[in-house]
Amino acid sequence: MQKLFTKEFRPGEKWSGLIGKNKYIHFKALGDNANVSILLYNMRDTSERYNMPDTLKAQYTAHLTKGNVLMSDNGRVLASITEDSLGWHDSICGHTTRKMTNEKYGKTSYQEQGNDFYRCGEENFKIELVRNNMGKRDIVPCVNLFSKVYVDEDGSMNYVSDHCKKGATVTLRTEMDIIFVVSNTPNPLDPSTEYPSVPVTMEVYDAPKTDLMDECVNSRDENYRAFENTWDYYNLLGE
Repeated sequence: MQKLFTKEFRPGEKWSGLIGKNKYIHFKALGDNANVSILLYNMRDTSERYNMPDTLKAQYTAHLTKGNVLMSDNGRVLASITEDSLGWHDSICGHTTRKMTNEKYGKTSYQEQGNDFYRCGEENFKIELVRNNMGKRDIVPCVNLFSKVYVDEDGSMNYVSDHCKKGATVTLRTEMDIIFVVSNTPNPLDPSTEYPSVPVTMEVYDAPKTDLMDECVNSRDENYRAFENTWDYYNLLGE
C-alpha cells in the first residue's frame, strides 16, 4: 500500500482535510487512554454528514468496531471500520466543551499558557468547520476512537479507564469523498483530573475498491443496502 499522508497529533491538536474514497485511515495510540474525536461530511455536499442514531440503530449496537460502518443521514456509508485492535469505540458521549474542560482540568487560556492551554473538542470542531465553510450549527455527535463507554441498566454511562493501551490501532476505509475532522481531546467521561497527554498518529493509504464479499458490506442487511445507496450515488456521477 502506498502511504499518502502521515501526521502525529499532539494532545489537544486539531486537523481537517479532504480525503477521497477508497483510502485507509490508520490511527495508532502512542500512549495509554488515548481519545480521538472525529466528524465526517460528504465533500460534495456538506449537508450530508455522519449520523450517529442511524449508524447505531441500523447495526443494532451502541459501540463501533471492525465490521461496522459510519452512515450518513442519507443512508449511505461514509467510512467503514476494517481493522481494530480494541473491539470497542465510543459512539455516544460526544465531545468536550470549554466549560467542562475548565471545571475538570482548571481554567487556561492561550493568552496565558500559549499553545499549552487545554483545548476542548467543541472549539476545535468549530475552528475546523469554519475552515471548510461550515460552523457551529454543523457540529453533530462525534465518534470517539480508542474510548470504551458502556451503559448500565439504569441508564448510567461508565468510562473504562484501562481500555486503550499504548500501541492500540484502528483503521477506517473511506467509502465516499469526505471532509474529515479530527480533535485529539479527552473523552467527556474520562475521570482523570489531569488533562490527558496522549499523542496519536494518523496515516492515510490507498485502499482497494470495496467489493460484494467485504465483511463490512455483509455484516448486516442494513449495511448492504447502505453500500448499494453509496454505489448508486457514484454510478450516477459517472464514477
